[in-house]
Amino acid sequence: MRLLLAEDEKSLSRALVTILEHNNYSVDAVYDGAEALDYLAADNYDGLILDIMMPKVDGLTVLRTLRADKNNIPVLLLTARSEIDDKVAGLDLGANDYLTKPFDPKELLARIRAMTRTATTQLDATLRMGNVTLESTTYDLTAEGGTVKLSGKEYQVMELLLNNPGHVISTERLFDKVWGYDSDAEINIVWVYISYLRKKLTQIGADIRIKATRNVGYSLEKVTD
Repeated sequence: MRLLLAEDEKSLSRALVTILEHNNYSVDAVYDGAEALDYLAADNYDGLILDIMMPKVDGLTVLRTLRADKNNIPVLLLTARSEIDDKVAGLDLGANDYLTKPFDPKELLARIRAMTRTATTQLDATLRMGNVTLESTTYDLTAEGGTVKLSGKEYQVMELLLNNPGHVISTERLFDKVWGYDSDAEINIVWVYISYLRKKLTQIGADIRIKATRNVGYSLEKVTD
């Protein structure tokens, strides 16, 4: 799952990125509201963690702009202020939740899980195609031949493919979604992880495979005899 973190306090931002990445989220960090809107224009995120007090464009204006543009991305507001008016304003503008600093990282993670789960129509934690299942809570990939546990990045690639069965996902989209614009990785890392997943699908006796469409991207398809 890919998140955008908009927090202008850089030490806190770095700490939050570390926590989120440790919990298998992909995170891009920005430090003002204008930059947040630029990143969100790519429409490439599953959730937004948004500080209210930011330079250039404040968090409430970012939220107001998103909702006016019919962007329904789940939003968790962060603020050092605890006044009830801030909470009411944020929720009235369409925020999904609200967290006052300082907060416990466990509560942050729980609120992110809750808002992204609520925002999706698929409440089932299991993705399926053919004889393959992928568990979002354990990262277990299972078929008739057994079970393997995926790494965080492997899970995110497989999740994107399973959520778009039969559709070609471009290499660029996979890279942006899983590694992010600010990643130091090269785009050929996508091929490396596709190779890992192909081996694991074969290992567990999957009846689906990852198909490469030259110069376009990758898709899942059923294996035919």
